[in-house]
Amino acid sequence: MIEISLGKLVLLALIALIVLGPEKLPGAARTAGALLRRVRSGWDNVRAEVERELEVEEIKRAAREAAASAEAVQGELKSNLEKINKPLAAAAAMVKSEAAAPAMTKLAAASEKPAPETQQELPLEKPAVESSSATKEPPHGDA
Repeated sequence: MIEISLGKLVLLALIALIVLGPEKLPGAARTAGALLRRVRSGWDNVRAEVERELEVEEIKRAAREAAASAEAVQGELKSNLEKINKPLAAAAAMVKSEAAAPAMTKLAAASEKPAPETQQELPLEKPAVESSSATKEPPHGDA
């Protein structure tokens, strides 16, 4: 930027005093100050807008990278699932075919012979008899 030393500033003030005169100098100084504030404000706004645009671009770049990595993970996951599903599908088909064959033979056998209506009796074990009946407690409820 422009370097203005104290000597140059005093020289400018003397020239302005001579050109404008003592009556108009304070108004010109206020106008110059307001103009300088507008220029600085405009410059600050432009700088802030550029910084925001850079941040937006950085966020967009990060989002694109995240989307690309998510797609890569999704593709890898799909391929792994396909690798797992192929053997499982083959095993399921084999189980279905094995289950269908005995079921067909059972259905054929069931249609030829009717099932017996009687229920089989299960053998019951006899309770162990104690040698002494004196140590036996009476059943609850018969007190």
